[in-house]
Amino acid sequence: MKSRQDILARIPLFSSLNPEETGEISRYIDISNVKKRSPVFSEGDPSGMFYVLVSGKIKMTKMSGEGKEIIVELISPGDFFGAFAALRGFPYPANAVAMADSVVLRIARSDMLRMLERFPNMMYMLTAHLSERVREFPDTLKSIALERVESRIASLLLKLAQKTGIKTEGGVQISMKLTKQDIAEMVGSTVETSIRVMSRFEKAGLIKTAGGRIVINSKKELTAIAQP
Repeated sequence: MKSRQDILARIPLFSSLNPEETGEISRYIDISNVKKRSPVFSEGDPSGMFYVLVSGKIKMTKMSGEGKEIIVELISPGDFFGAFAALRGFPYPANAVAMADSVVLRIARSDMLRMLERFPNMMYMLTAHLSERVREFPDTLKSIALERVESRIASLLLKLAQKTGIKTEGGVQISMKLTKQDIAEMVGSTVETSIRVMSRFEKAGLIKTAGGRIVINSKKELTAIAQP
């Protein structure tokens, strides 16, 4: 198993720290395993911890007015979550649930605040990432509320490709495995509709599935569909 310093060195938030500084903060972190489908925290829980995903996959969810679960964000390895609530001291605004067996790094709020004061570069990186994610959140809700399902799914695939995409000979492969259920939850639709739309995209040659992962063949055509 990798040491705490090795784990921290792979996380973008701590990338500006040298080995000595990484060693200094490693004693403040806790690393835990989270089983698939287990909650990390629930909406409304006190936000005493700041989280970083080391490996696996975490979904952030909200319940719609109809009582339907909607995924508002997917957390990839290296991303932090629960940060804004923890730093401001208000309850977590969404549920965080493991979509696969995951390894999570936890830092107590008081220790995180101490680190940010001690290492200003960490504060800069944290603020930049939070600003980007806060900017995207209203777009996600607007997409769910106003756009047709095809547009929402196309937009989702493009966003995931930008975030986790790997260039291949056939196109851009989304690195995380996604089920039709995952896609349906992320766009606020039914599994049946998600299956139909993805099948149409595949028949049209816009995407293909390889090894359980989606490959985007035509970014240009997906972008046109994603336009509201």
